[in-house]
Amino acid sequence: MIIHFQNNNVLYDYQYDFRKYHSTSLALTDVMDEIAYQQVNNGNIVIGIYLHLQKAFDTVDHNILLAKLYGILGNLV
Repeated sequence: MIIHFQNNNVLYDYQYDFRKYHSTSLALTDVMDEIAYQQVNNGNIVIGIYLHLQKAFDTVDHNILLAKLYGILGNLV
């Protein structure tokens, strides 16, 4: 699936979860470089709020998820 996502430019540039060489530290560095420093240089105040949703996957409706995955996987075959 990752190859399909990469080949079809499905992934958002700032998607860090489950991607090789895309760590949480890199995500924070990108946020600081791309957003915070630019805004501070423009005289704006920057506030960041970061959330970690424990067991977030468990809250997903698995029937909807499977339907979406089947749509993606069906296009790969």
